[in-house]
Amino acid sequence: MDASFVALETRNSPMHIGSLLIYNPATAPGGFVRFKDILAFFESRMQLSRTMRQRLVKVPFDLDYPYWVEDPDFDLEYHVRHIALPKPGDWRQLCIQAARIFARPLDLTRPPWEFTIVEGLENIEGVPEGSFAMVTKVHHAAIDGMSGVDLLEALNTLEPDAPPPDTPDTWQPERIPGAPELLGKSYMSALTNPFKQLEVAAKAAPGLAKAIKGLATKDFKVSRDMIAPRTRFNKTLSSARVVEGRSVPLADIKAIRILAQDSKVNDVFLAIVGGALRKYLLAKDDLPDRSLTAMAPISVREKNEKGDMGNQVAAMVAQLGTHIDDPAERLAYVTSKTTNSKAMTNAIGARNMTEISKVSPALYMALGAQLYTRLGLANRVNPPFSTIVTNVPGPPVPVYSTGAKLESHFGLVCLTDGMGLGHVVQSYCDEATISFTACRDLMPDPEFYSQCIQDSFEELRDASRQANGKTAQPRSGSAKTSSAKTNKPSAVKPKKPASKTAKKAAVRTAPAKKSPRKTNPVKTATKAAAGKSALKIAKPKTAKPKAARKSGAAAKKATT
Repeated sequence: MDASFVALETRNSPMHIGSLLIYNPATAPGGFVRFKDILAFFESRMQLSRTMRQRLVKVPFDLDYPYWVEDPDFDLEYHVRHIALPKPGDWRQLCIQAARIFARPLDLTRPPWEFTIVEGLENIEGVPEGSFAMVTKVHHAAIDGMSGVDLLEALNTLEPDAPPPDTPDTWQPERIPGAPELLGKSYMSALTNPFKQLEVAAKAAPGLAKAIKGLATKDFKVSRDMIAPRTRFNKTLSSARVVEGRSVPLADIKAIRILAQDSKVNDVFLAIVGGALRKYLLAKDDLPDRSLTAMAPISVREKNEKGDMGNQVAAMVAQLGTHIDDPAERLAYVTSKTTNSKAMTNAIGARNMTEISKVSPALYMALGAQLYTRLGLANRVNPPFSTIVTNVPGPPVPVYSTGAKLESHFGLVCLTDGMGLGHVVQSYCDEATISFTACRDLMPDPEFYSQCIQDSFEELRDASRQANGKTAQPRSGSAKTSSAKTNKPSAVKPKKPASKTAKKAAVRTAPAKKSPRKTNPVKTATKAAAGKSALKIAKPKTAKPKAARKSGAAAKKATT
């Protein structure tokens, strides 16, 4: 699976994932953080993540999967960059910069990651004065959602004044293998691959038999509803991106489950996305009669695989109920469909799906991906699903980087031809963010879609309160028509900025507030000398902000 993300890489579809993080330096020593402090902090923790100093080496003619080697030319200052927003430093400018950063492909001749520090966040509602952002990009070949959380944990601490890790740094660079050596490895791999295929087939056979039995006994159903209708998002992509998102209280999400028996938190998020897509496409007069579907990744990573590189994920397809207007009915529909999809996935075996991908011929995979893009098949072939909704649980407690507290966390997702819109649900402390990445040509009005997410959440929240006999709170704006895209985002709140003075605190109310959007524009690398960097984030003059809610020697082969 790792190799498939390398094969799918194109200029218009870079295969990296990432996040937009907002940090408040009030908890750092002296109340500020300099860029050289960030460099020193990251350098002291490189040994905690295998991802940081390994690069890919491709086999000539794609005769085998790429290999991971320890980069002999690793340079931390190439990977950690520093920019500032232009005045007045508002939310829209942060989103634009983040989107530009995220749209640019990574250099795959180096370890495939970049972190861009963004200062100048001076006029974003809900963001404490002096805060800074970090836009992260890591190639999907190196991490999945859960290993991305592991990376986040490696580069953050549980206390603002935590000492450096006592884990010794035994890292050693490796020689980059030449073409003859790589071809020799691919030859040996070709000899053993048939045996691996037989082994995987033997492991998958019981799951296949169980799936056939499940169909016969009607433990689950395969229906026409699983076929995704085409929408404006299922076309070839340009290189431009937009990003946005909203923050919602986790307590409200859990309370909404009362509307549908056996519904899970993930079902609620799927129903929110379904309602948002319904509103957006209705405004565009482009809503299909049948329900849109979402691919929902499922982590099959074991506890003993924590920290391992690569991807350990399978997937299920979930119907979003976009054809249903009533929010409670939509949640009940989504819950019934996800229950069916989970039963099917469990029958086949989620890990079996992942193992099968590891023995797919690398050459065929690369050729297939290139043909799909060059022939423009995304404009002619129905998509297997309408969008992506990935749910990644984040830290349940506050974390700190260089002493600065993480206030908000928005996920960013890669897109491919035929899949021009993706969502990430990320929890952190007592909040969750629902963020999205889209092709700008297919969604030129991200603020409007963000408001659709807000409205969809509030409809479900109000319905759950009425079911509990509580009074629904006033809505925070309404996305009635696409003209709303010209409006300034109403409440750009990444997290509850804790402030002891009610005046500037902006404590979150029940309705989800707009949080700092994740954007990831990769600004041209400005190599900042560790001693001279200018990121000096002044200590906030207001009361201390409240805790924001969280939202070796041999080359290692990248399995497909």
